[in-house]
Amino acid sequence: MAFVDSFVAQIVALEVGLYHAQARMGARTDSEALHDLRINLRRIRSLLRPLREIEGIAPLNEAAAAVGRLTTPARDLEVLIEELEAQGFPKQAHVRKAILQTSYSRIVKARAINQLFFQLDEWPSAFRAAERACELGRIKKTISKRLHKQIEHLKAALADPQFDRHQLRILVKRTRYLNDAFPQLSPLSGEAAASLKTVQSALGSWHDHFQWCLRAKHEKDLQPLAKAWHAAADTALLKAESQLAQLLRLLATK
Repeated sequence: MAFVDSFVAQIVALEVGLYHAQARMGARTDSEALHDLRINLRRIRSLLRPLREIEGIAPLNEAAAAVGRLTTPARDLEVLIEELEAQGFPKQAHVRKAILQTSYSRIVKARAINQLFFQLDEWPSAFRAAERACELGRIKKTISKRLHKQIEHLKAALADPQFDRHQLRILVKRTRYLNDAFPQLSPLSGEAAASLKTVQSALGSWHDHFQWCLRAKHEKDLQPLAKAWHAAADTALLKAESQLAQLLRLLATK
């Protein structure tokens, strides 16, 4: 299958996954529906990111970003509820479950979701038109160039000890997802790709605990956990720092 055909097929398959996840959210069949919706969404955005200047891609990319923003608070709440239950605070978890159910209802009916599906239906015709006009002849080179640029940006950030760790977490995520979207075009070794995943997990743990500490300042029923969350955040960041150093070494030898 030609690269362009494969690209279109991947996004169509992810669109089917989005529809399925949305239906599961609406029917409340399982607790993983929102997570799966966001995974499919993230994979679509990763595929689109290097090509967002191509005709028809920008509106889809913007629609996908809007759904990402829409669903982030609900996903953050899901993770917090899991933490509260794991730490033995069922009352706090129960209160937030009611809020989460309302969030699910709002998401499945949101205009942003409908706009995303509309753009997913519309974009292939514009993309194929660009193909017929011979505008996609350098598509693989464009993606490869974007991958290399993203990796170099990450390397510079890793080499700067003053670089904001919240922004670094985002850079690591974007690099990993872009690498996962186009492994055949990536210059990274398997070890470096695995390191990206490990670093993302460590920074994600730190970020979660950091955000929970901020919430505890304003949500009184979370304050009994604040001290433990502060300690866990410090431990997670310390662990992440050593893994960041390892990642930089691997990227430097790619």
